[in-house]
Amino acid sequence: MANTYIAIATVTVGSGGAATIEFTSIPGTYTDLLVKYSIRTDRSAVSDGLDLTFNNNNSNYTYRYLLGDGSSASSASGSAKVFGQVNGDTGTASTFGNGEVYIPNYAGNNNKSFSNDSLSENNATSANAWLGANLWSDTSAITSIKFTPQLGSNFKQYSTATLYGIKNS
Repeated sequence: MANTYIAIATVTVGSGGAATIEFTSIPGTYTDLLVKYSIRTDRSAVSDGLDLTFNNNNSNYTYRYLLGDGSSASSASGSAKVFGQVNGDTGTASTFGNGEVYIPNYAGNNNKSFSNDSLSENNATSANAWLGANLWSDTSAITSIKFTPQLGSNFKQYSTATLYGIKNS
């Protein structure tokens, strides 16, 4: 069975930055969703985390992640909507953290699991690679996805994200 990826929407942050990157009115006509992103925030640090919100609902998120920084590894789990690592404002100039989030069966009437992998780019000794598994314990179909910086205030200009619908055919 072949997978067909269809670009639904792309958001590119303009001059002055943006507090969120959001996809709305997501149709329920695909089997899965995939968001690929390249992001930098205004946090005064080498890296920043991302928060992900479905349907403007801030409740019932859990996570488990593995994080490596080039010299050590760690893991954690908890109840929050945090996922991923991207570049903060003191990382190497003009670099962006890259990643993706995969959401299977987003329109079904079951709890929504999603996975993510990302990394913050940096030409120094400190950079983060993240691999995570998340759960949104809600049976609603996902109709909107919103990204916000975890610790920064805004996404920097030229940050971009593309939402893909995936159909099995």
